[in-house]
Amino acid sequence: MKVAVLVKQTPDTAELPKVSAEDVRSGKVKATMVINPWDEFAAEEAILLGDRYDVDSVAISMGSPDAVDALKHALAMGVGAAALVDSSDISGGDMWTTSSALAAAVKAEGAELVITGKQSVDDNSGAVYAGVAAKLGWPLVSAVTKVVDISNGQITVERMVEGAQETISVSLPAVISVGKEINEPRYPSFMGIRKAGKANIPVTPAANLGVASGSGKTQWTNIRKPEERKTKCVIIDGATVEEKAAKLVDALMAEKVI
Repeated sequence: MKVAVLVKQTPDTAELPKVSAEDVRSGKVKATMVINPWDEFAAEEAILLGDRYDVDSVAISMGSPDAVDALKHALAMGVGAAALVDSSDISGGDMWTTSSALAAAVKAEGAELVITGKQSVDDNSGAVYAGVAAKLGWPLVSAVTKVVDISNGQITVERMVEGAQETISVSLPAVISVGKEINEPRYPSFMGIRKAGKANIPVTPAANLGVASGSGKTQWTNIRKPEERKTKCVIIDGATVEEKAAKLVDALMAEKVI
């Protein structure tokens, strides 16, 4: 069985970006890029599943060639392999485009289980993994806090629901998203970092996976400013608190607020 971990390279939220005068003139701010912190929990869970079951793992990311650094972090943690979907030639894409490319990459890897973080620290949409599940046609379980068992073609997990926990089983192949409650991600070892640094990560252009420029479904048209809302401030005077309250109630009733 193979597990695919979806990772993304995002700005380091623990470090303030260094802004120079040239950055201001160009309108670009340089930031240190790291693996999305939420994806570390997904990578750790894939590694733990490898210890518990006969599971191979592969980290998959979509982005520019620089995104290999996030994949190397996953490799240094202990994920077995990595693959990059190069999005350099794609324009006009959206989250559906990303989902399509990642789903195609998962199929190419022959994975039967996809693990993702709950969201990314830049977009914060928490929607890409849902798109991946939709494109694959696989069951989706979100907010997973524990993988209970994988057997008989099923995965059993515990997940958070509002005010409670529930245990649910779904047939494999499947997609699950995990939060920080599921584990404690390990720090990459020195030997892991050295091994990851030497790794040759295969790169596949998104076009080779059937994803083309302008394939996004989100289109912004007729963008305009909202109508200006004119407001005014009214100060309510009165000799006593009771008098002020009565005047306030009368004013709210006159405006049909209450």
